[in-house]
Amino acid sequence: MTASGLLNVRPIIQAPMAGGASSPDLVAAVHGAGATGSLAAGYLSTDALAAQIAAVREQGVDTFVVNLFVPSDLEGDPDRLHEYRQELAEEAERHGATIGEAVHDDDGWGAKLDLLTQDPVPIVSFTFGCPSADVLARLREAGSATVVTVTTVEEARLAAAQGADALCVQGVEAGGHRATFDPVHGHDRPLLDVLPDVIEAVDIPVIGSGGVMTGRDVAAVLDTGAVAAQLGTAFLRCPESGAQPDHKLALSDPTFIETALTWAFTGRPARGLVNRFIDEHLGAPFAYPEIHHMTKPLRAAAAKAGDTGGMALWAGRGWRKSRDLPAAELVEKLRAEASEAGVQV
Repeated sequence: MTASGLLNVRPIIQAPMAGGASSPDLVAAVHGAGATGSLAAGYLSTDALAAQIAAVREQGVDTFVVNLFVPSDLEGDPDRLHEYRQELAEEAERHGATIGEAVHDDDGWGAKLDLLTQDPVPIVSFTFGCPSADVLARLREAGSATVVTVTTVEEARLAAAQGADALCVQGVEAGGHRATFDPVHGHDRPLLDVLPDVIEAVDIPVIGSGGVMTGRDVAAVLDTGAVAAQLGTAFLRCPESGAQPDHKLALSDPTFIETALTWAFTGRPARGLVNRFIDEHLGAPFAYPEIHHMTKPLRAAAAKAGDTGGMALWAGRGWRKSRDLPAAELVEKLRAEASEAGVQV
């Protein structure tokens, strides 16, 4: 099946959420309800990714996405990283944790590509950049449709020219990492502002993501001409989600009043609930994945202690509309709400 046909059959997509939220159980539940689930390969070892793919297939899922982080050659400034390490000392002391090493790696890029060409999955998507035309062609020859996540018309045109089968347009409302190719000079536009411009600029299927929480939101995305809507934060509170329990609770905690883009946790812009960590590290440098590796033990210690002030509570701007429902029930509600808005999904 072509990328266009595949996405038109399943126009609701559960977004890949690195760090554990996109569990095989969530993907299977979403698939069983007639939507498309996504596994996040980011931060996983190649063996762990293979195990998650196997777990999804064992549950009878034949349509799903695997998302990869595109590596960057841009390394962080050593002096700024040293300054940030000193700044993190108080946070480390809070829970008796050790600051991680500022490692610059490619998240197992080559090994994961080898896995996905030797054991192809239906769809492979990409975040943080556009792979080379050779990589996209290699995956297509293996039998996978390819989707590149973009945030601007310029990025969309580049990805289409490189041979992507489809695009996922991410608005600034999205929770978690911004997909921008250039984290230092990215342009942030709301989804329903940038989405029509991308659709007009390219002749391949386009998905809309960012702040999509309800069936009415799904309908608004599809009304632009997009073939599908992708939702992440909307699925975080589902019991099948692998998000930390305290993260799920934070999404309904009235003491959290806003989200913001921050570089403090990973060194790339990402949207989360504003907490102590974000407020105390407003001057964090751009340095991904070095800062991700530095703060990983601190975030883990905060999660173990139930300290939401030190956790990365990724969430999109519409987080207040998140629902504590089994994934299948949520998909059905989204479908009913979209129908009420005049769009059948």
